[in-house]
Amino acid sequence: MTLEDSGIGQPGGISPMTLDEVHELSSEIIRECGRAVVGKIDILRDVLIAFLSNGHVVLEGVPGLAKTYMARTFSSILGCAFKRIQLTVDTLPADILGSNVFNQKSGEFWFRKGPVFANLVLADEINRCPPKSQSALLEVMEERQVSIEGVTRKLPRPFLIIATQNPVEQEGTYPLPEAQLDRFMFRLILDYPTGAEEAEVIRRKHVGDATDLRVLTDPSTLVRMQEACKSVFLEEDIISYIRDIIVRTRNDPQILLGGSPRASLVLMNASKTRAAMHGRDYVVPEDVRKLCVQTLNHRLLLKPEAELEGLTVERVIAKILGEVDCPR
Repeated sequence: MTLEDSGIGQPGGISPMTLDEVHELSSEIIRECGRAVVGKIDILRDVLIAFLSNGHVVLEGVPGLAKTYMARTFSSILGCAFKRIQLTVDTLPADILGSNVFNQKSGEFWFRKGPVFANLVLADEINRCPPKSQSALLEVMEERQVSIEGVTRKLPRPFLIIATQNPVEQEGTYPLPEAQLDRFMFRLILDYPTGAEEAEVIRRKHVGDATDLRVLTDPSTLVRMQEACKSVFLEEDIISYIRDIIVRTRNDPQILLGGSPRASLVLMNASKTRAAMHGRDYVVPEDVRKLCVQTLNHRLLLKPEAELEGLTVERVIAKILGEVDCPR
């Protein structure tokens, strides 16, 4: 059965899922991922929050930190169609989206789907992709559709892009413009494992990778989880709290470019999803605070003098959270 034939493309007829079920299933997904991926539980949890919030993620880290392995394992446990795109300087938009191919036998054109026609797409080393091909992802990420030669084709639901980039090598790369970075829900920074975690990685590779990972969901179940997360209630004081944080980023003397209204909406949706994953039908201030760095660290630009003083975006966000009144 194809993704289109599965009937997941339309939300109609999807049976509701309770928030208790969302809590139990999301906890089970994280535990199962932990059987294959050493450490990085917080990263996996944030990726799941983005997936259930219908967002996209940038993973940033040096080579060899299991970014590709983590994405493939995550997709396998979720029971989703997975595609990987190795982006290079000569990648064309057609390599990503697909193209019309002429069939000499029938004398007609037929559409060959690109790798974006999957539930989870890994765009590996996105900053090596030329701007023309990077821009091809804009409609895909925002509208969940592909338009080629006047024909629009919907992408399957759910749909998540995990883009990776190497922050060390800058030669021969094309840094993502702010307009495209802003379309990613989270920017997640992967660091080196601890000594104990690295020893566990070696031990597991010596014994052999876990091959008996369970498939815990399917695309239709994930869509039901997404719909359940939308039902989480948001108090007026939480709305004001999110607004105050984002507005403060625009007025802070150390910030050159603050968060846009999209940042407010991303923080709201992510907070609702985090609350659902904890089994709550309401958002608490802790949900908002825990997701501020992931939401804002690629949306804020510091002034040059602040960078010269050694300040980082994370430290400025922490300062803002300490200054904004937190509801009780």
